[in-house]
Amino acid sequence: MFAASNQLLWSMIGLLLTMGGTFLEAYGIALPWNWSKQGIQIFSLGVTFQVGAVLLVGCLGGKSAGALSQIAYLVMGLTLLPVFADGGGIGYVKLSQFGYLLGFIPGAWICGFFAFKARPRLETLAFSCICGLLTVHLCGITYLIISYIFQWKGTENLPLAQAILKYSWFALPGQLAVVCSIALIAYVLRHLMFY
Repeated sequence: MFAASNQLLWSMIGLLLTMGGTFLEAYGIALPWNWSKQGIQIFSLGVTFQVGAVLLVGCLGGKSAGALSQIAYLVMGLTLLPVFADGGGIGYVKLSQFGYLLGFIPGAWICGFFAFKARPRLETLAFSCICGLLTVHLCGITYLIISYIFQWKGTENLPLAQAILKYSWFALPGQLAVVCSIALIAYVLRHLMFY
């Protein structure tokens, strides 16, 4: 769909967005009808823009650029560059949450695949983002289960159900709010760029 140079450009943009999004916390604002009583209040969504960056590059660059950017992100993080939330290095593979990082690759690919199946409409972009987000969580939960079965050294002292709640269930509402904003941003940018 895109020329190789465009895919490479979107891959680099996706890599930079993912690295930056890892350390940028997502915030929301209070509902407008509460502004007169309490003013505009900002609150944390409890997540970063990392997953949003993964999905945005899929929506804008397509499946290949999305997957390539996340492969580059993982390679950078596993070769000791501190691009992951807790640093970097090959030891990250033993951490319970590493499966979610692995899920960025198929998540970005699936998001990009569905984002370019039809004309860019808000609902199709939101659907593609949700499919990508669910793929990330499915990969993460699968990796959690495997890490608990093999009792890897980095596995937390939490029971498996609590680990799934911590990494998936509690993060999901904030990530869904980020997905809404990413779908809107992708919709606007796709129309501005005429593709």
